[in-house]
Amino acid sequence: MRLLLLDQLSLPGDSGKPNEDFLAVGEFAGLVMDGATPLGDSLMPGPSDAAWIAQFGARRLMAHLGDGDGARKALRGALGDAEKSFKALRRQPPGEMWQTPCASMMLAVPADGGVECLWYGDCAALVIQGDAAVTVVGETFDKRAAEAKRARLVAKEKNLSPASGINRPEFIGFLRATRNHINSGNSWLFSPDARAASHVSGRMIKVGPGTVLLLATDGFLALASDYGLYNADSLMEAALSKGLAAMGEELRAIEARDSGGEQFPRFKKSDDATALLVRLN
Repeated sequence: MRLLLLDQLSLPGDSGKPNEDFLAVGEFAGLVMDGATPLGDSLMPGPSDAAWIAQFGARRLMAHLGDGDGARKALRGALGDAEKSFKALRRQPPGEMWQTPCASMMLAVPADGGVECLWYGDCAALVIQGDAAVTVVGETFDKRAAEAKRARLVAKEKNLSPASGINRPEFIGFLRATRNHINSGNSWLFSPDARAASHVSGRMIKVGPGTVLLLATDGFLALASDYGLYNADSLMEAALSKGLAAMGEELRAIEARDSGGEQFPRFKKSDDATALLVRLN
């Protein structure tokens, strides 16, 4: 089976800053990457370490997959490429883990009898075949609920609007401490560390031709996970009927009405939002 592109969208959270999401698609694979917003000065050349890891990682994954590597072999190769590039180009070694570029990911690769999904972090895939209910792949909905709770508690403690921005001095220490746990225990992300290949989450979904997949970063999935405008089934229905651009407008309208995060607690007004709609043929 092959993937056919139906629609795609990638919106920056702030028009004055780099989009730290990235998507890539071909007949042999589709993926979305969400670079974790930097919490300090960049170590790499370019406008954003998060944009670098998302773009570099996606391109190297697609290159390895295009060479005929299976999903897990391609992932090992891309992570190894990222580790080599990071060591060669960085201005200095990171002093703490929060300085290391990292990204969430959702990768879908057609396979015999279905599609193989590999993921890190809070990107997700919604999968539907025929009239069946949508299957959700990933942990986005649980993780976003936990982040909203953290945003509300930290903002209350600091007496700030929840969406004041993650780089405020009142928030930055908490967020750096949290990110220092990445690439340890069960908390691994796509990063310049080849060991992460052994810690990716994976699932083989047995589906056939005509199956539709929506791959998305948490910024787009906030329409359902954070704002409650949709559930998983109606989100997929809207993607197919309205189109992703219209849904992006809905997303930004909700965030504009709640710019301070009082109704929907979050660490910034708007996140980068990326979605990829494909069909198995």
